[in-house]
Amino acid sequence: MNHPFYFHLFFLTAFVQVLLAPPGLLASQSSLSVEGVTQKALARNPSVAAARARWRMAIQRIPQEAAWEDPKLNFRSLLGRFVQIPANGFTDQTVSLEQSIPISGKNRSRERAAVAEAAAAFQELRRQELDVVAKARSAFIQLTNDYQLLELNQAEETALSQTIDNTRTKFEVGNQAESDILIAQIERQKVSEERQDLEQKLSNDETTLKVLMNVDAFESLGRPDLGELHAVNLDPLKLRSRILLNNPEVLQSSAQFAAAQARYQLSKREWIPDPSVSIEADHYNAGSQIASEVSGGISISLPWFNEKKYSAAQREALDRVTAAQNALEAAKSEVIGKLRDQLQKIQTLHHHAALYENSLIPSAKQNVSANQTDYETDKTTFQNLLSSQRNLWEIESAYHQHLTDYQIALAELESLLGSNLGIFGGAPERLSK
Repeated sequence: MNHPFYFHLFFLTAFVQVLLAPPGLLASQSSLSVEGVTQKALARNPSVAAARARWRMAIQRIPQEAAWEDPKLNFRSLLGRFVQIPANGFTDQTVSLEQSIPISGKNRSRERAAVAEAAAAFQELRRQELDVVAKARSAFIQLTNDYQLLELNQAEETALSQTIDNTRTKFEVGNQAESDILIAQIERQKVSEERQDLEQKLSNDETTLKVLMNVDAFESLGRPDLGELHAVNLDPLKLRSRILLNNPEVLQSSAQFAAAQARYQLSKREWIPDPSVSIEADHYNAGSQIASEVSGGISISLPWFNEKKYSAAQREALDRVTAAQNALEAAKSEVIGKLRDQLQKIQTLHHHAALYENSLIPSAKQNVSANQTDYETDKTTFQNLLSSQRNLWEIESAYHQHLTDYQIALAELESLLGSNLGIFGGAPERLSK
């Protein structure tokens, strides 16, 4: 039994498209891995570097807040006396040293707040890292799809060229109208024009990826090789627990809640005065010793006489705790909602990709084969054959787009969860320490 013309054309196209591939499109380009892109983006991206610097700044606040007040050294000397008094009637030079003792524990409360704020800054860094990873992987996947669509476009043009040649042969023997050749040529020109748009999109996606990796926009970039995605269990209950433990927004809100609690404790400790202990040495002009007398003292502030100030500060701190607690609950609720929507999005896109791969594409190929057979036996028109071929290519393009959207949705899921599920290969990684 002879194969229909279309199947011969299909295998011929697979061979010809490799031979006719433009320079730098296929084998001539080095391979670009998603893991390499991810590591380079994390290492070089300026936004990540800026967030890392802000986190280090927050860490340096901790010892500053925990420290005691600076000791005070005072020196006083007589500049002139315009009355007659005995030589030892007054001291002429005084040196004193004063130190505040934080018995109230205010510095410890400030330290705890600074630690919590540094933890919040770290979660901000993690969010920046996760966003850059998700964007880099998304751009990588888009770039992979661009190459696939270019290959599909090239196969389409090659098939149309073959169709034009066969139609011209039939026209020369009087079995085909010249208008069919013109229609096929117009169709090929449209396909060629579509390639310009695809190449423009490929260039844009390459630039996006280069910017994320902070490399020169005119630097050569290899062809992306996504490889096989690793299957993972997307159990909603397990992911729900995982997102509450790893999501940066939840952890940042939790850290901010802890900071607010520490600030509230600080506001209550403001009522407790920290004593300042001092030691003082005096010298008289008539005295032969360096220090004629030494004395000590202690002083405290009296916050109870400014009740309105400290009561208002305490109420303010309590309201800050309430606001931070509500923000934490809102963050938890929001990420759970986003998780539900993201899982539904992944399920829908997976359904679309599977439908196209398992049903629509095979049916479209059968339709092309049937139309090719009918066309060879003059049972259908040339326009129907072109229409079926065009329909196949559109379905294949839509399949690649659905698959790309599905893969990007998986990358977005990892970013939302705040952890690497291992979908794109490699062991789940810890980002910044």
